[in-house]
Amino acid sequence: MIQADTLKPGWKLVKFGDVVHLSKDRATKSEIESIERYVGLEHIDPDDLRIRRWGLVAEGITFTSKFKPGQVLFGKRRAYQRKVAVADFEGVCSGDIYVFESANPEVLLPELLPFICQTDRFFEYAVGTSAGSLSPRTNWTSLAKFEFTLPPPEEQKHLVDVLIPALETLEKLCQLHNYTKILLRSYIDFQINEHLAKIIKIQQLIDEEIIAPPQDGNHGEKHPKGKDFVEIGIPFLMASDIVDGKINFNDCKYISKELALSLRIGFAKAEDVLLTHKGTVGETAILNGIKTEFVMLTPQVTYYRIQKKERLLPKYLYLVFRSSFFQRQLASYSRQSTRAYIGIQRQRELQIPLPSLSIQEVAVEKLEQLEHTLSSVSKRIDKTRAIFNYLRELITKNKR
Repeated sequence: MIQADTLKPGWKLVKFGDVVHLSKDRATKSEIESIERYVGLEHIDPDDLRIRRWGLVAEGITFTSKFKPGQVLFGKRRAYQRKVAVADFEGVCSGDIYVFESANPEVLLPELLPFICQTDRFFEYAVGTSAGSLSPRTNWTSLAKFEFTLPPPEEQKHLVDVLIPALETLEKLCQLHNYTKILLRSYIDFQINEHLAKIIKIQQLIDEEIIAPPQDGNHGEKHPKGKDFVEIGIPFLMASDIVDGKINFNDCKYISKELALSLRIGFAKAEDVLLTHKGTVGETAILNGIKTEFVMLTPQVTYYRIQKKERLLPKYLYLVFRSSFFQRQLASYSRQSTRAYIGIQRQRELQIPLPSLSIQEVAVEKLEQLEHTLSSVSKRIDKTRAIFNYLRELITKNKR
């Protein structure tokens, strides 16, 4: 608990309900007819103060809670989802959303309120005061008792002048990241479309020993169970561990080396190209940077091992797997199953373009340049977000 005598001069300990007003404005039937947009919890993204989606009132709704530009929308249901946003248009919202505004702009700057609602302490308090098992909700009576430190108006202005530009910088970096991803996808498709005249089947790659026969992990009784997982050992990769060209070794499961060696198949090694083919179909990554001799695959993941790199580069095969051309084949085959699945034998029927090695090398070089740019932007986003979060948390943690 924060003690008032530990605060900086001019800062004071306040209760949320003393400086924040809960708006209870309701739209009449005639007012609703003149309002274009509505906002539900599904339209607010976690940890994002902007409202990027909405519904149209004309579609038919029962919402009557009004909000106007500048007010703060806070998701009171499942508060752990961290849904809070600032309205930049007039509308109505779900009853699971509270509408906040500063009770007195001379005491609490309206621009600072959304950042207060985003702090860890506020969310922890909201979650801690929520009731209900399946769909817990916090309530205004409890939130109004939340205590936090409020700086004097001039320091509030200083905080806002720092937080808003930091947030704008983060927004621009995220836009740059999205544009770079679009450019990356466009480049991949351009490369593939340039060489569609040189199409061959996966089976031909196997026949010519360019690749080893693709293989997934152990099925049936040999498949490791939950009780077999350990803290440190051999990575046991599932389809969910491969996302957007990367392998998540931090959250994947591990099995002992002894158990791994007792298995029959599924031993993936460095530079193998992985492809998810069951449940989640079409995610791909190159197995690099592993700290063990091999990793084990589940029956959800196939490895492709290049045997003649003078004919096919692993990174080029990875590029092909990410292309719209290849993904459309996967989608077509998986629809022929009762659930998303493309077996090992069926994968042999898939087609890829196979241009000369020199063309592959140029394609891979440019791909790696774009991936490096994307990685650099991601790192800048992480650093900027860390700085922004640190500055935001100072609002409710300030002491001498």
